[in-house]
Amino acid sequence: MLLQKENNPHLNTITAYGDDYVEINREKHHQSIWFMPEGAVQPLAITSVSQITPDTLRMLAGLDNVKQDPMAFLEGAPQTLPDDAPEVLLVGTGLRQQMLHPSLTVELLRLRIGVEVMDTPAAARTYNILMSEGRRVVAALLL
Repeated sequence: MLLQKENNPHLNTITAYGDDYVEINREKHHQSIWFMPEGAVQPLAITSVSQITPDTLRMLAGLDNVKQDPMAFLEGAPQTLPDDAPEVLLVGTGLRQQMLHPSLTVELLRLRIGVEVMDTPAAARTYNILMSEGRRVVAALLL
């Protein structure tokens, strides 16, 4: 399905998708990928929801290199987030929506990073809307 006739070469815009591909800025990708509005489209070595771990979500949200506060074990101790931390992480689970176990998302939700899980076509449409609004969004799309 064609989503957008024009694209901004400075922003990653999903221009089309199908059963076995996602097209970003008119370049087709036939494997699972993750990306933000700016920067490179990255391959994602995951083909099913069952392979997603808390570490996967931390990496996608850009938290894997953030130093932990030594007092973070105390309830209510704030964790430092990078300035470019996303507001929302979209996970497209393929042609059918498959939910993530709540234990996988609890850390990101505690940090006030939303995690939305939907089928990949819905995630593609949602990503374009959020990106066009200037929101800090990360999309991880499984194919």
